[in-house]
Amino acid sequence: MSVCSRGMSQPDPLLPPSPAPRPPRAEFDGSLALLREGYDFARHRFEKHGADIFETRIGLAKAVFVFGEDAARMFYDAADKFTRKGALPQITLRLLQDKGSVQWLDGEAHHHRKAIFLNILMDEAQVAALVRAFRDEWGKALPEWERKGRITFLHEASQVVAAAVVRWSGLDLEPRETRRLGWALFSMSDNAARIGPRAWAALWRRRHTERWLKRRLAALRRNLSALPADAPIRAVLTHRDLDGELLPPEVATVEVINLLRPTVAVGRFMMWAALALHLHPEWRERFSRGEEDMLDAFAEEVRRFFPFLPMIGGRVTKAFEWRGHRFAQGAWVLLDLESTNHDARRFPQPFRFEPSTGPERGMSWRDQGFDYVPHGGGDAAVSHRCPGEMVSHKLIKEAVRLLCREAAFSVPAQDLLVRRSRIPAQPESGLVLEVRRV
Repeated sequence: MSVCSRGMSQPDPLLPPSPAPRPPRAEFDGSLALLREGYDFARHRFEKHGADIFETRIGLAKAVFVFGEDAARMFYDAADKFTRKGALPQITLRLLQDKGSVQWLDGEAHHHRKAIFLNILMDEAQVAALVRAFRDEWGKALPEWERKGRITFLHEASQVVAAAVVRWSGLDLEPRETRRLGWALFSMSDNAARIGPRAWAALWRRRHTERWLKRRLAALRRNLSALPADAPIRAVLTHRDLDGELLPPEVATVEVINLLRPTVAVGRFMMWAALALHLHPEWRERFSRGEEDMLDAFAEEVRRFFPFLPMIGGRVTKAFEWRGHRFAQGAWVLLDLESTNHDARRFPQPFRFEPSTGPERGMSWRDQGFDYVPHGGGDAAVSHRCPGEMVSHKLIKEAVRLLCREAAFSVPAQDLLVRRSRIPAQPESGLVLEVRRV
């Protein structure tokens, strides 16, 4: 009996192939809804359509949203299916990465430039030195926090990280210069998803910082002997791209900022860690007693549970199909990091804060997989995944140690509401603490 006689038809070779199915369509333009819903925008539509893909328009531009482990694997595929060029709003791009930076590059040029960051940020000795500098700067700040009585921990923690990373990097700045630079670096991340006057002010502050830092770096480049051999900024200033040329001064300045700015942004994770200790005092008590067997898991759960940037965008470099959906060249695709980190298929009870080393969590920055993506997916050495995860993880751990062992803190009455529409998110108060030395 033939296949056809059993009721199973074969495609007619004379007919054109059936078109690939289109993703579910959300509203015509989701721009206002994205501003209103923030981190929950994509998740609401994934749930509504019962799919891990949908399309809409953002600013009238067609956009395809995806989430989940399979989507992250597709998005961070080593075959360079995507470029970051044209994938971010201009203000966001200029505040976070800027043109000419490592994220602006693709292929071999990207891998070659990224080696600077991998050799620094994935080096155990370098990261240990940064953590020591952070611990030292924390010790300097603690008496001042005690004197003030109350501090906004988001701002103060970010300034402590800034002082540590500036010193560690090799920059020799006066305390006033360090604080001004720290505020500028914090402002870049804090306003990257905003529109209007605050974003414009942050952009102006970045341009001013670049001009000032460019002069400093030019002087150091003329006198490299003044820099320690292992100083991170020395690696940037002496790096040669594939053409054998040193980085132009403007590009070197941008890449030094790309060492400093994301590290300062870890202060926001420290704020979330402090809030978690307040909301879950059993963990605070445990760490205060010196029980650190679960400290790694706690730091990873902070990075999974609490929001930072909700999504990352890319432009398709060459048309391809994924799960039957066709992505045309130039298509704008946004991987929803927040939904992926709260995917119930991977994390049971995903909106419950629950550090664990078991299969229900069991996350580690060392895995470099696609299911846990606060810094992106895949192997940082070959994909666009951020190479700063070891730094983030170890600085969060050290902040938890210091909060539990070197300081006593209380949380006075305040507005701890976290507006999910604000990107990056924070409690309304920025988390006010009363801190004293132990």
